[in-house]
Parts: sequence; C-alpha cells; structure tokens
Amino acid sequence: MVLYTSPFPNSFLSLLHSFSWGLIFPCYWLADRLVASFVPTTYEKRQRAEDPCYFHALCIIITTPIYLALLVASLPFALIGFLLWSPLQSARRPYIYSRLEDKNHANGASLLTEWKAAGNGKSFCFGSANVCLLPDSLARFNNVFNTQARAKEIGRRIRNGASRPQIKIYIDSPTNTSISAASFSSLVSPQGGESTNRAVNAGIKRTTSMEYKGDNSGSNNSDNGKEDKGGAGEPNEGEENTCIVRINGEDNGHMSDAEADHVNGQAHASGPAEPSLDGDAEISKTPNHKQKEGDSGSLDSYSASRESLVKVRVGDGTVDQSTVNNKLLYKASIMKKTSVRKKKHMDETFDHEISAFFPANLDFLCLQEVFDKRAAEKLKEQLHRYFEYIVYDVGIYSCHGCCSFKFVNSGLLFASRYPVMDAAYHCYPNGRGTDSLASKGALFLKVQVGSTPQDQRIVGYISCTHLQAIAGDTTVRCEQLDMLQDWLSEFRKSTSSSSTANPEELVAFDVICGDLNFDNCSSEDKLEQQHSLFTHYKDPCRVGPGEDKPWAIGTLLDPEGLYDEEVCSPDNLQKVLESEEGRKSYLVYPTSKNHSSSQKGRKASLKGNGRRIDYMLYTEEGLYLEWKVEVEEFSFITQLAGLTDHLPVAMRLVVSTGEDDP
Repeated sequence: MVLYTSPFPNSFLSLLHSFSWGLIFPCYWLADRLVASFVPTTYEKRQRAEDPCYFHALCIIITTPIYLALLVASLPFALIGFLLWSPLQSARRPYIYSRLEDKNHANGASLLTEWKAAGNGKSFCFGSANVCLLPDSLARFNNVFNTQARAKEIGRRIRNGASRPQIKIYIDSPTNTSISAASFSSLVSPQGGESTNRAVNAGIKRTTSMEYKGDNSGSNNSDNGKEDKGGAGEPNEGEENTCIVRINGEDNGHMSDAEADHVNGQAHASGPAEPSLDGDAEISKTPNHKQKEGDSGSLDSYSASRESLVKVRVGDGTVDQSTVNNKLLYKASIMKKTSVRKKKHMDETFDHEISAFFPANLDFLCLQEVFDKRAAEKLKEQLHRYFEYIVYDVGIYSCHGCCSFKFVNSGLLFASRYPVMDAAYHCYPNGRGTDSLASKGALFLKVQVGSTPQDQRIVGYISCTHLQAIAGDTTVRCEQLDMLQDWLSEFRKSTSSSSTANPEELVAFDVICGDLNFDNCSSEDKLEQQHSLFTHYKDPCRVGPGEDKPWAIGTLLDPEGLYDEEVCSPDNLQKVLESEEGRKSYLVYPTSKNHSSSQKGRKASLKGNGRRIDYMLYTEEGLYLEWKVEVEEFSFITQLAGLTDHLPVAMRLVVSTGEDDP
C-alpha cells in the first residue's frame, strides 16, 4: 500500500486548493475572531472582573463593527473560493504521511534492529490524548483558548516528557526494599546536601519525577543524541536512554560508595543540560503556558516540586519525601522489578499511577480533536523532534465519501518512532447533530517494529478513533464500534502478507486507542459497556461491565476548574487527583438517574473515580502463537494541565518471545 505524502495526487490540484483556501481564509478567520470575542473563558472572566475601567468591554465595542464590516466584504471572495474548494475534495487523499527528512535525527530504521538484540522480547509504549485543538471560537465552549499557542506547547510538552532519560532501579530483595536518601540523591544530583542524608525505609514508587532540563536525550532532539546514548549505560531489551541500577537486599539496601559513584556517572553520561530549542523558551501570554517554580510539566523549569520528586509507600499510604534536594538536573523514571513491586492494590499484575509526565521512550502516540489545520502543522513540527513518522490531517471534507457535508476533518493524528508500513481511514457514516459536521472515523495503521534472525518482519497494528460525543446516542456509538471491528478485520486481511504455512510477518501487538465518549460506570452507557469489542480486546482499567478497577480514574476534567490554582500545573493536578476529594472537585463523574451532571465541589459518595472515556485496549487474538503480550504499566498523565480538558493515558506492553526467537 502506498502512503500518501501529499493531500492531492498532483501539484496542480494542490495549487488550486491553496488558492481556493486563500479566498476562504479571511472570512473564516474574521468569523472565528468575532465569535471568540463573545465567548470568554473562566480565566478571562476573572481578569475582566478585576478591570475597573472595563477596558475589554470597550475593545469589543470598537472591534465588533470592524470585524462585521470586514466579514461582509470578504464574503464574495469566500463564496468563490468555496465553489472551487468543494469539488476539489473528491480528489483529496484521506491523510498526509510525514517522515522526518533530517537524517541526523532520523533513527526509525535503527530501532528495527533492537528486536534481535532483545532476546526474550521487547516493550512498547502507547499514548493517547484528546487535545481539543478546535478553531478558537469553538474551543472556548470547552473553556480553552489560544489554539495556535496551545498546539505548540502541547507538542513541546509531549516530546520533552517522552525524551527524558529513563533510570531503572532493580531491588533484588523482596523483603527489604529500603534505599538510603543519600544514595538516591547521589544517583541524580552531584551536589547532594545535608538534607539528603536521611534513610527512606520504604519502597520507591514506580515512576518518580526527577529534574530533566533540555531535550538532548531525545532520539530526534539533538545533534549530539548518538553521543548521549552511547554514554548512558548499555540498553536493556532495546530501550534507549536507560540507566540500570541493581540494589541487593544486603546492608539494609544501601548502595556502597563505589556503586553510588558508578550510578552518578551513568546519570550524567548524557551530558550537561542545554537550553530549550528554538522558541521553546517563549512565555505565552495565556495561562495555559505559564511556568511557575516547581511546574515540571514541560521539563524546562530549574526546580521541581518536592511532591513530584520522590514518593515512597508505607503500607497502604503514600508519603512524600521532603528531604530530597529539589535542585536536580534530570527528570527520569524510577522503576522497580516486577517480582518485588509494592503497590496499594497488591492483586494487580502491572504498575499503575498518576504521572506528571508522559512515559520515557514513548513509541506511539494517538491524538484526537486536532481539527484546526494550522494548529496541526505547529503540533507536527514539535512532535517531529521526537517522532520520525507522523500521519495527520486525517479525514474527508465536503460531501465526498459520506452522507452529510463535512466542514472539518476527523481530528485524528498518529505519531510513531517506528516505520509506518500501511495506513487506512474510514469515516463513520452515522454521525448525528454537530458531530455530523466533522468526519469522525477510525485510522488504522500497520507498523514494523523489528525483524527476526530469519529476516521475518515483526509488525504491530494500531487503531485510533473518536466516537459520537452527544449524550444519549448509545445506539450510534454501538454501531460505530461494530464498524470499527469490521474495518479493522478488513485492514488486517488486506495488509497481511503471511500465511500459516509460510509466515513472512509475525504480529507482535494489536492496540486500539481513542476517545470513545462513554465510560464504564454510567448507567446510561450500559449498551456500550456490554459491547462485543470488550470480549476480543482487554481494557487494563476494567473489571467488567459497569465496574472499573479501584485505581482507575476519570479522564474528563471539569472545564470550569481548568484554571484554578490547585490544578493549573502538572504537579498540582497530579497531587489533586491522588486524593478522593480532589477527584470529586475536578473530574466529571458518571451520570445516573440519582445524580446531576454538575460535579463541581461535590462531596457526596459517587460511583467510580470519574468518567473514563479515553481508552487503550489490546488483544491477544491474531498474534504470533508463541508470543505473549502483557501490560507492564498504565498511566494517567497530567502533563497537559491547563491545555486540554482531558487526561492523556499511556500503556506499556511487553511482548515476550521466550528464550529463542522463532
């Protein structure tokens, strides 16, 4: 299958499309600004309440007639442009495939060789997020604004979080997991300090934030990336930027001075911190991008809040380690060996957490609601500094391919560190209401993640989708889930080059990501909860229909509270969501006949931990029979605090191949 690198088959159609859109854009922009001036966000309302001179009201009175006059003047040109633009959409391709051209930063091909070196298998990390990048006037109905600036900041935070170094601590003793604070400090900070000499007699939480400044450890972020990786210790199972520390159970779990010096050397092997690239140091005028002391969401601050630095668990409670020096140089992941994990829910087989950062070494990213085309370009530019392969501008326009007129695309975007082999898009034909104006659908991708010693390709399948959003349209969503399964089955058959007798390809994973717009606890969503999709695909957060696991939390934030001081930064939002009262105040909860939809400040007992409408599903069906797929960790991410009204989610899968490759 040929991947489309341009929206039209020839340059003439592309030029004609650009000309027609150039005639439409002034009218589109003026209408967007005019509507936006009358739809303030809660942040703007607070600012205006503090304005004794009513300056903003005066600006609206002056600019509204100007906008209206210019809008009327631009309408004839927009009409001509529309008459040219609409028929061109029948020749438009359903997506644009972008590959990083800079050979110094491209390393997708080198990742394919890691499978052979991995031996017993490899892990892959998937992320998904609804980023609400609509035209500014429409985004304001979700209480977010400044779409263009948000797009750039979202891309910057994602790549910074994913490109941070990863440090693994393996604790060999299941009975003694203590580690001294002094040893821990020497691992991450060359300066140490008197306050870091106290022992922490408890296990370390799976992922702990440590200061990481700059982008120089990312695969696509620095000219010195290869040198950085070379000094960061030997990779294990193909993972990059990983420093591995083994702690024995002897001597109360304290590392010797030699071990500490060795670890300290590894932690600094990636080189000194560098300033942010290009315009990353810009400070936006919008509240979405303000960085405060301790806000480590973009990994560019000089200090991180102590709550995000180290957290330890004692029994069933979480205790913050406040004695660790907060002037750290790196932010990384600290992980414990699976056999000795200590977590609140001991019956769980994998790690789970609320994290202030996207996982290190994120391999695949699925985004929803990237509707604005200018914002998509800005987001793509930022993501390309980490992801080599991106599929964006997915969907159809006008009346082509669907029953109703489509004003915007599907809003889907996919980014990958691994080469994309095939891609296909399908539009849901049964959209209703305002959802019918967007070409919501499903994007299916086939990626190559490695090869065996016998030169058999190792591939994976990823599906990204966004379902009907209007409450009460349960039958529409169920029909869309039916179509999703059928289309995915067709895509796998059409792109497979293997047979049972002569397998040329080995399938390692099959994952579905996206905003499904229903949760597993609401009484109104019972039909979706019992859909056959969940018999073929596993939801790591789900116990069964109508019941989530105790640690799973909602992914839909209450829009009214996005700019509250308590949740306006990644660290603050992480801390709030770790408490039940915080979740009741800032998450939207499942609806039922006995509860109203307004959850702000609710203190009553509510079902579940919020509406979890963003899903990551995986299956063991249709994979290579001798391999086993397991979830290693699942995360709810707060790094996009203040930039969107959804919580991103991430899942790391481990594909175990046994002692020998097939």
